[in-house]
Amino acid sequence: MAGDTAPRVPQWTERGTPAYRRISLALFLAGFATFSLIYAVQPLLPHLVDEFGVSPSASSLALSLATGCLAFAILCAGALSETVSRRGLMFSSMGGAAVLHIGSAVAPDWHVLLVLRALEGLVLGGVPAVAMAYLAEEIHPKALGTAMGLYVGGTAFGAMLGRISAGVVTEYFSWRLASGGIGVLGLMASLGFFVLLPPSRNFFPRARGTLAHHRDAWLRHLRTPGLPLLFLMGFLGLGINVTMFNYLTFRLSEAPFNLTPAQIGAIFLVYMLGAIASTVAGHQADRLGRSPVLFAGIVTMAIGIALTLLSSLTGVIAGVVASTIGFFVTHSVASGWVGRMAVGSKGHASSLYLLAYYVGSSVLGSAGGWFWAGGGWSAVAGFVALMLAVAFVTALRLRLIEQKQS
Repeated sequence: MAGDTAPRVPQWTERGTPAYRRISLALFLAGFATFSLIYAVQPLLPHLVDEFGVSPSASSLALSLATGCLAFAILCAGALSETVSRRGLMFSSMGGAAVLHIGSAVAPDWHVLLVLRALEGLVLGGVPAVAMAYLAEEIHPKALGTAMGLYVGGTAFGAMLGRISAGVVTEYFSWRLASGGIGVLGLMASLGFFVLLPPSRNFFPRARGTLAHHRDAWLRHLRTPGLPLLFLMGFLGLGINVTMFNYLTFRLSEAPFNLTPAQIGAIFLVYMLGAIASTVAGHQADRLGRSPVLFAGIVTMAIGIALTLLSSLTGVIAGVVASTIGFFVTHSVASGWVGRMAVGSKGHASSLYLLAYYVGSSVLGSAGGWFWAGGGWSAVAGFVALMLAVAFVTALRLRLIEQKQS
């Protein structure tokens, strides 16, 4: 009954059960679809320049509009998810975004394509925040880290496959066929998701809240000890990762490396390691505690950034691998920790984390350009090192909170 506040005994889904496997696979598909649809356009930007006669900077709007609208939509979806079916909202978001992506493949002009991409970002906001809340509510707390790791692994796999497959298909056929193909994959993933995911057992829709209700829910999470620190960790994690990939691309295209665009694009294969790392990190967080694994992720990122300062290509690639693994470890642990720490209105808490996550990508990714212009890669690495120091201090404070709550 909507608005019922009587206490209920949670019907947890245990690790190893058929329901657990169905949930894990369904959320893997959700992560795959979301990130393949968002990032598949990245390798297509040069072709959009040729097709529509826009500048390279204007072509980037095809990506930045989608991610910007996604960040805003996540906040709204987190509130909406408290009043409607989580499963239905995620399915509608995935399917709608896939259809819009297919539409962008046949867009007749540049402005229509931008409108479709913006709408795609808005529609996709119904997946990330709701997926985190669903897992936190349905999976037994002792198995939550592993399940969240599988979801994050799906996002890594989607981001990688979307970029690489779009680039390959475009090279041999056309960007329109590549974009349409990714849309069809997203539609198939949404159907598989709907078939696999069991309906919520521990979520009961509340009466549609007022703006004041949602404001109070967000403020309550911001006042909960530890949650703002996890939001900061998300902000720093993706911001550092995006900064590294944005400007290392320029470094590798110049002497002494002189890599071709195709060779640089192959670097995104390291996201496969990220998918594996996030799953392993989630499992280890369940075994060892969250803060030790979080520290390991931050230290691994720091080692990776240090390696990228080497003059050998092997050393730089090793640095990219280490930094990517470290990023996915920190994101897997922090995102799972949000659902565990939040008390009530978990959709609101997840939306705040993901808002910080995507804002970090935009803010730190752009700020890194100032350091690149001023001092090249060494300046960018210094900037990232400073952000890693902030992340380390944040993890220390989270450890103290974890110890008090244990």
